[in-house]
Amino acid sequence: MKTRYALALLMWMVMSSLAAAQDTIKIAFIEGLSGPFANVGEIGLRHYQIATEAVNARGGVLGGMKFEVVPFDSKTNPQEALLVLRQAIDQGIRYIAQGNGSSVALALADGVAKHNARNPEKSVVFLNYAAVDPALTNDKCIFWHFRFDADVDMKMQALTNYMATQKAIKKVYLINQDYSFGQAVAKSARAMLNAKRPDVEIVGDDLHPLGKVKDFSPYVAKIKATGADSVITGNWGNDLALLVKAGKDAGLKVDYYTYYAGAASVITAIGEAGVGHVKQVTTWHANIGGKGATEHTVAYRARFPDVRDDLYFSSVRVSIDALALAMDKAKSADPAKVGAALEGLKLEDDSGEVTVRADNHQLIQPLYISTLVRANGKDVKFDIEKTGLGFRTDARIEGKDTVMATTCKMQRP
Repeated sequence: MKTRYALALLMWMVMSSLAAAQDTIKIAFIEGLSGPFANVGEIGLRHYQIATEAVNARGGVLGGMKFEVVPFDSKTNPQEALLVLRQAIDQGIRYIAQGNGSSVALALADGVAKHNARNPEKSVVFLNYAAVDPALTNDKCIFWHFRFDADVDMKMQALTNYMATQKAIKKVYLINQDYSFGQAVAKSARAMLNAKRPDVEIVGDDLHPLGKVKDFSPYVAKIKATGADSVITGNWGNDLALLVKAGKDAGLKVDYYTYYAGAASVITAIGEAGVGHVKQVTTWHANIGGKGATEHTVAYRARFPDVRDDLYFSSVRVSIDALALAMDKAKSADPAKVGAALEGLKLEDDSGEVTVRADNHQLIQPLYISTLVRANGKDVKFDIEKTGLGFRTDARIEGKDTVMATTCKMQRP
């Protein structure tokens, strides 16, 4: 009798486990959760947790299936990322999310493409929330990759259009991380500035090792010696926080034109010295106005009250909302069917309607240029990292005005 009971209990546990697995759609979050960019990876994980929790609270997808985020540590390294991609696939996970490091994203996209070609019955979709090398939606595009952030060129187009109107800009210094993304930022900045403001002198162009510089004071000394009035940088994480901190310590008087000033302790590092001098180009910030931005900012703070970081990656929320809509549209969680449903998908976010381009899988959405100022409870309602400082919108660029030509020649399954 005991043996029969034990066997029945074991069968019940197995069946319950299978039922639970069938009711859950897992998303592998492949990101640097250790090493120099662990703080950025942890922020991204929190974003995915709150985004999936919101969908689950609305009833999930496909009549009640829930999303589950499963973290994997890539150490922000392409080779490590490919190893954990294999682990995720072996665990039956068919959706992956990543964003920090375009070199990692390029490796993952290639790994996904090769896996899917060999195993079409176990295909994988890649949700990219922050890796913005233009190649990912141009010559290296694949059907299985979807980017929910604006790429380097889209952001630089917006940033340099704004800079072209700032007549006080005379000398610009470029400093970026020495890998595919940083190289793309430097190339794009030089080309677009030369075209729009040929009178502006580019007085320096440095590329430094990714995540390895602990003291940026030698770089800051070079910037200071050139008499630059502005710095353009795509640096992110500690590479940006340490750069602006070194600039603050050295009394460097420049305007920073950035991609990622609003994340990962950058504003904590520069503090009041950045007021009026730190600018960013983003797809979203807490003070863009509207009910959605306010509710999402408040919800993030309520969900994670013990951390200093704030909501930043709207691309995470959009990626999860788009995935949910595509699954319901396809009436399936099969990656090939969901990928097809994502193409051309339109949905509403805080900034209005956004669209997934069908030809290269790049999300089209408004962009914002904003400047760091003191929070005032009005047009700058929310501060960042409990500093009393927040971003104020200088310009909004409509999605249709961010669209750029693509060289993508996609092969569909």
